[in-house]
Amino acid sequence: MDFDSENLQRIMDLERKVDFLLKELKLEEKEKAYMPDISPLLNEALALVRKGRKIEAIKLYREKTGTSLTEAKAIIDRLG
Repeated sequence: MDFDSENLQRIMDLERKVDFLLKELKLEEKEKAYMPDISPLLNEALALVRKGRKIEAIKLYREKTGTSLTEAKAIIDRLG
C-alpha cells in the first residue's frame, strides 16, 4: 500500500469512528453546523507553497483557523 492509499484508509477509518461517536452522543445535527469547509483555504495555501512562499501559507492558515504556529506549520508541511 502506498503513502496516499494508506492515508486515505486512515482518514476513512477516522471518519467512520467520528460518525459513530456523533450518533452515540446524538450530535449529528451539531456536527453539520460546526463543520467549516477549509478546502478553499488549503487550496490557497497549497498554491503559496508551490510558489515557494511557505511562510506566507503558514501565516494565512493561522489567520484563518486560529491554530498555533506549530500546528499550522505541521499542516502546511504536509501539503508540500
